[in-house]
Amino acid sequence: MNRPTIVCHMMTSVDGRIDCAMTAKLRGVDDYYATLEALEAPTTLSGRVTAELELALPGRYAPKDPTPIGHEAFAKNRDAAAYEVVVDTKGTLLWPDDADAEKPHLILTTAQAPKEYLDYLTARSVSWVVCGEKRIDLPRAMETLAAEFGVKRLAAVGGPTINTAFLAAGLLDEISLLIGLGVDGRAGFPPVFDGLPQDAEPIPLTLKSAQALPSGAVWLRCLPAK
Repeated sequence: MNRPTIVCHMMTSVDGRIDCAMTAKLRGVDDYYATLEALEAPTTLSGRVTAELELALPGRYAPKDPTPIGHEAFAKNRDAAAYEVVVDTKGTLLWPDDADAEKPHLILTTAQAPKEYLDYLTARSVSWVVCGEKRIDLPRAMETLAAEFGVKRLAAVGGPTINTAFLAAGLLDEISLLIGLGVDGRAGFPPVFDGLPQDAEPIPLTLKSAQALPSGAVWLRCLPAK
């Protein structure tokens, strides 16, 4: 498969939680973007929940004509050296005009997204890929990113659902964890990965490197077993 090299890069507490409001208070949070840059993966990918909180405009798209596109397609509405990829299965998030954006958005969605919504994205110079009927076909979507958008390395920086989807699909080449000195401990807050079946076996990893940073944070880089 011709696809980008994919690294999952997350900032966590010692107990593996990733709530952004919490990690922002941990020692080591200032190392997050420096370690991301060191991974040399300029294109980043977020899930819908993370994107809605941190990237998209407020509100949801309400189509006048909800007719779905119904088939695989893509539109490269901006040429760029790197993209802010967002998974939005049904096509609901609102976006600014990306005509002059240095790192434009690229939306991954499914055939159930309204064609009207895709036209809305195109009018805002936001690129998009339709891949999969009700769930995004991640392997096929990654092939499209490589072949049509020139993406060679990608960092998954979203939440537990999208991280786990990549892991379960065998698409993660590396897991990069910046562990800040602090414990969350609150019930119900998201971990790095979540959602595998209850009877799933642990997924073994091989340690690539471990580095204690001056801030006190620890940077772990691990390779999933092939």
